[in-house]
Amino acid sequence: MHGRLYVWLVKHGLVHRSLGFGYQGIETLQIKSEDWHSIAVILYVNGYNYLRSQCAYDVALGGLLANVYHLTRIEYGVDQPEEN
Repeated sequence: MHGRLYVWLVKHGLVHRSLGFGYQGIETLQIKSEDWHSIAVILYVNGYNYLRSQCAYDVALGGLLANVYHLTRIEYGVDQPEEN
């Protein structure tokens, strides 16, 4: 099963891979580093306006570095923010 962001990105031809949903039901996607800016702008335009956290880890010693971004949609008057 794919989430709304996955479906939306496919519809607009943006390459990515679904990593499923976390234990809290948060949709997780893997994207290429060269697509980060385009996808970040798209997410911001669609309301994901808060970077909750960012971290990185070594995929292989002296090799690829993976970044993890935890984005949240925050709206005033909403009890539960939507996260990705």
